Order: sequence, then structure tokens, then C-alpha cells
Amino acid sequence: MKGHYLNATAGTCEEMIKRAVFARELGVPIIMHDYLTGGFTANTSLAHYCRDNGLLLHIHRAMHAVIYRQKNHGMHFRVLAKALRMSGGDHIHAGTVVGKLEGEREMTLGFVDLLRDDFLEKDRSRDWVSMPGVLPVASGGIHVWHMPALTEIFGDDSVLQFGGGTLGHPWGNAPGAVANRVALEACVQARNEGRDLAREGNEILREASKWSPELADACEVWKEITFDFDPVDKLDKETK
Repeated sequence: MKGHYLNATAGTCEEMIKRAVFARELGVPIIMHDYLTGGFTANTSLAHYCRDNGLLLHIHRAMHAVIYRQKNHGMHFRVLAKALRMSGGDHIHAGTVVGKLEGEREMTLGFVDLLRDDFLEKDRSRDWVSMPGVLPVASGGIHVWHMPALTEIFGDDSVLQFGGGTLGHPWGNAPGAVANRVALEACVQARNEGRDLAREGNEILREASKWSPELADACEVWKEITFDFDPVDKLDKETK
């Protein structure tokens, strides 16, 4: 889908809905809301409007870090994610594991399961019944070389947002989008054929780049771009 996420976040619910109405009049398919900034009541109101009027609602989690990184008296993002699913929205940033938005793999997968799955067996089993799930969004510093890991981590029901990873293509925006699409389809096909994306990911991309000049150039541009840091947020594991 191609679309601009018009931000409907505002100081009052009335102004927020006014912005959503304006976006709908423009014919855009999707709008955005900062659900922690706006608050849960405002978010639910906007989610109901979007659902009734055929708009997708992208949820941004701005301000989450100052809430859940304080382990002494903060609120974990698992709780915030669960509250968001009950409040409403179509997809939300969930970290990337790779890229510049940090997040430990197992912790991020916990967010993803909580947002997406209908039934969770762990940690007091819960059945979401008819309450819809929320798609996880991987975005922030991702490019074609991350595609094997993203495909393995997030699977099919997810949103992969490539900003600079598309616009930074030397041929322009459209070839950048083609490169990402070719990389994604190559990784999905390889996964479905039983290949190990973690071990063979780079080779899979090199094979696909032989018949896609757009992907070949993207691979050359992004080959030196890495984000090396130790995640701040880690699972609390028992030590002996």
C-alpha cells in the first residue's frame, strides 16, 4: 500500500476527529495517532471512527520509552501493547530487533505474539475471542540486507516500513520500492522452500540480485550500513 500517514493527534478529541474527517475527504487510506500522547480514551474514539469510515489507523508509540524503561516504577510495553489492542488500532511500531530501533529478539517476539495471536497460552492464558489483533510494524533503519531476518522474525502478518531504505536508492523511489519487494519475495519463497534464512539470507539476496538490477544496486548501497549496539531493554533472566 502507498499512502501518507496523516497524523491526527491533537490537543482535543474534537480536533482529532476533525483531522480524521479531513483526511477522509482527501481520500487517504490511512491516518496515524500517537496513542500514549493522546490517551486511551481519545485513541478508542479515533479507532471507532476509522473502523466506521473505512480508514486504517496506524499507531505510533511516541513517549513509550520514558514509561517502560524505568524498571522500578514504570509500565512494561507488554502492558501498553495489551491496552492498545483493547483500545483499537490496525498496526503499531513494535521494534525491529535489527535496524536502529532497538529491541531484544525474544522481548520483541513477546510483543508481537501479544498483539497478533488470538490465543496466548503463556502467563495466564487468555483468549481474545472476537477482539481483532494488531499488526506489528518493523520500521527504522531497515534495508534490503535486513530482509531475511525481518521475514524470519515477523512472518507474514506484519508491516515492514522502509523509509530511507527505499528513498535512499540511487535510482530513485520507485526502483527502491522494487528492490525491497524483490528482496521480500525472494526471502518468502526461500522460507517456504525450507531454506534457513538466518544462515543463507545473504546468499538468497545475491541470487535474486542477479536478475534484479534494482536489488543489486540496493545491496551495494546498503552493504556497509549496520547498527551495532547493546539493547537497553532485555528480558530479566535468572542468574545463578
